[in-house]
Amino acid sequence: MEWLGQVPEHWGVNPLKRNLRLLTEKTDRREHPVALENIEGWTGRFIPTESEFQGDGVAFEPGDILFGKLRPYLAKAYRAESSGEAVGDFHVMRPQEEIDSRFSQYQILNRRFIDIVDGSTFGSKMPRASWEFVGGMRITTPPLAEQTAIADFLDQETVKINELITEQERLIELLKEKRQAVISHAVTKGLNPDAPMKDSGIEWLGQVPAHWEVKRTKYVVLKNEGIQMGPFGGMLLDLNDADTGFKVYGQENTISGDFSRGSRWLSEERFRSLINYHIEIGDLLLTRKGSLGNARLVQALPQPGMADSDTIRVRVDESLILPTFLALLFHEAGYIAQQLNLAKRGAILPGLNSEIIANIAVVLPSIAQQKDVMAYLDNELGKFNTLTTEAQKAIDLLQERRSALISAAVTGQIDVRTILQKAA
Repeated sequence: MEWLGQVPEHWGVNPLKRNLRLLTEKTDRREHPVALENIEGWTGRFIPTESEFQGDGVAFEPGDILFGKLRPYLAKAYRAESSGEAVGDFHVMRPQEEIDSRFSQYQILNRRFIDIVDGSTFGSKMPRASWEFVGGMRITTPPLAEQTAIADFLDQETVKINELITEQERLIELLKEKRQAVISHAVTKGLNPDAPMKDSGIEWLGQVPAHWEVKRTKYVVLKNEGIQMGPFGGMLLDLNDADTGFKVYGQENTISGDFSRGSRWLSEERFRSLINYHIEIGDLLLTRKGSLGNARLVQALPQPGMADSDTIRVRVDESLILPTFLALLFHEAGYIAQQLNLAKRGAILPGLNSEIIANIAVVLPSIAQQKDVMAYLDNELGKFNTLTTEAQKAIDLLQERRSALISAAVTGQIDVRTILQKAA
């Protein structure tokens, strides 16, 4: 098999279904339900959640392996430690005699195995791997004693690597917290620690510099066109499949920051009739539904366009506030997020509207001080970004090391028995 390369002479190479038998027996006992969300990709670790699952699951016992067949590139392979039920899109497999379940789990977590299975999927939106393909995948089958030795070795080594990854992830979270604290202090307390302070009038905000103002958003935007929700319903009925040069922008652009995304187009005539909803460079766009309050400053616009009904456009009066400063407040300032959460409308699908945004209170330094704050934060956040990038690079290297180690061990490229003997 090309993907396995050379393997030890005394190892077998079998279809996966010869080593692992597919289980299909349904149960509703709900002793220990496991869904895809409960499994961490590439490690197989169990993640507890409070979700409640409906419908029957496939019964499993300790030592059985649950492999997520939906989006297999996520590499969700769990080795059961107790009896339970696999709820959702799983191939539930039971190791046959002379097969170590830990070794089999590592074989499935081999990146090359995952890549090949992922390439076999059917369905574009919800890609799944069939049992016919997975069961037919040819895998190595060392003697049981060697399987156990390989599993012991990988258990030992991957624990070390996972601990290092966890340390770097913890560092990234600490950097995020520190970054948020630096931003929050700069935009609410200013840069001068000796500046006289006054009560902001906002309960959870406390004091702000005495010479700063606190204003509602509606008083720092342009009149008439400052806060605008996108058009609804029939206004967008003549959307085109072909590029007309006049685009409809929405959440996919606001969340990603990529305004080249999307393929909803309006005729020029319709665009001109809805010109009040158009977007300009310097506008702030906010998501109105789902992921509430995601803020994105429009810094480049590939084509003329307008906001859709799930988006709120904010156009500021630049004599009062910098667009970049308001974008920072909505994107990063905790006191803005608190106001948005308190003002959410709708119990099932909370949403924002232009009135809510208009009444958000913002702490407002002078334009000169806004520029000073932005310059200070550019410098400070650059340091955080550098440290975060370094930590993420370390995680990527550790993950690559873990993948390479698993692949080499389960395909016989390294003899772990020798390594274990030396360690002993």
